[in-house]
Amino acid sequence: MDISSEFLLKYNISGPRYTSYPPANFFNQGFTTSDYLSELGASNQQKPANISLYIHIPFCPQRCHFCGCSTVIAQRKMVVERYIQALKTEIKLVASLLDSSRKVTQIHWGGGTPNSISMSYIREIMDWIRQHFTLNESAEIAMECSPAYLDYKHIDQLADMGFNRISLGIQDFREDVLKVVNREAPRHPVKDIVDYLRSKGFRGINLDFIYGLPKQSLESFRSTMEQAIAIRPDRIVTFSYAHVPWVKAAQKQLETIGLPDSSDKMNMFLQATAQLTEAGYCPIGIDHFTLPDDDLTKAFKTKQLHRNFQGYCTRETTGQVYAFGASSITQLAGAYAQNYKDITKYMEKVEANGTALERGYKLSKEEQTVRAAINSIMCNGLLRWDELAGEYGLSVEELKKLLAYDPAKFDNFIADGLMQLDDQQIHLSEKGFLCARNIAMALDPALQTGDGVYSKTV
Repeated sequence: MDISSEFLLKYNISGPRYTSYPPANFFNQGFTTSDYLSELGASNQQKPANISLYIHIPFCPQRCHFCGCSTVIAQRKMVVERYIQALKTEIKLVASLLDSSRKVTQIHWGGGTPNSISMSYIREIMDWIRQHFTLNESAEIAMECSPAYLDYKHIDQLADMGFNRISLGIQDFREDVLKVVNREAPRHPVKDIVDYLRSKGFRGINLDFIYGLPKQSLESFRSTMEQAIAIRPDRIVTFSYAHVPWVKAAQKQLETIGLPDSSDKMNMFLQATAQLTEAGYCPIGIDHFTLPDDDLTKAFKTKQLHRNFQGYCTRETTGQVYAFGASSITQLAGAYAQNYKDITKYMEKVEANGTALERGYKLSKEEQTVRAAINSIMCNGLLRWDELAGEYGLSVEELKKLLAYDPAKFDNFIADGLMQLDDQQIHLSEKGFLCARNIAMALDPALQTGDGVYSKTV
């Protein structure tokens, strides 16, 4: 794939990541707890009917300098126990407002470092979930884990609780890279961990990596990908480091060490793409690579891929997301609701009211339609006008007007071989996924841009 410096200059601009639409910077405190409770009830009549649960564990033994997540450094046992009780209170309230016939098809534990707390707390929450929800027999139950704190006995315990997916945050195999970003190396060889996970029935095992960190080079990241390919996980994710020091001040420390420039970052990604595709992995969305028999590969090929704050998933497992814990974001058909990020305030609010809403956003029907259009581009690289219009009870002309559609907005994308456009559809090329965010921006009638607001798109 030929990428020039001119290409980077043209397309490497500030823009939303579109993990939600509208983006999270639209969330506001005008969305009240009363609105939130009302939207929870309304979600019972909305699609998808399936339920996805997200559990946020904010605790980390130490803070990685690149991290953009809401985390707190290791707390005393009494604080963790209080937090677990707050989670249970919040889960019970939300469950009481949902139709008990709806089934949970997906549970995702994120953070923070979920596997840094005692497994007894994780079991306590999983047992509580089963008391208050009905789980589908084939529910996907996943956890984001740091291999620095993962032991074989932990894998045994997670399997016994029903977990069947794990995402390992490797970031880089080089210890000098991990050291400068303040991250501990894996406790056990990653290949041995993956082999043991498979022996315990885990599927969809993925390894996460970040490119664009200090001390990384084209050659060093090539070696990292070679090691990842040799391990042969089901999924490999190559995240572009998002440098947003105006949001996460700790990231400023990386500037003193030195970050690869945009050209080096792009070459790392392109090189990794070539390595992974040659090794038989299929490019999925904007940053995932999956084996041919993986569920995400099948969903992408049938254009049934979905994406939320927790990452890519299939339409089959996708549900409206009911999120619990500090900073967590509930994602309903008609609204977003985010909890307080500060864990003390989160716990105090839940203890007083059963909820800890800080801000949110109620989507209009028009915004729900725009969201579907952007998701279709970001996930499947395809937007079929008649299908989307029919889904929302619109004519194609009404849909295009809603999206402020102007074919001229796509002239550069077409000229650069990023997409094809005709009366029936927009279709991205393989190269076009590099600029999926840019193309989605051309379909966003409410876009607000500006340096310092969003991370770079390429």
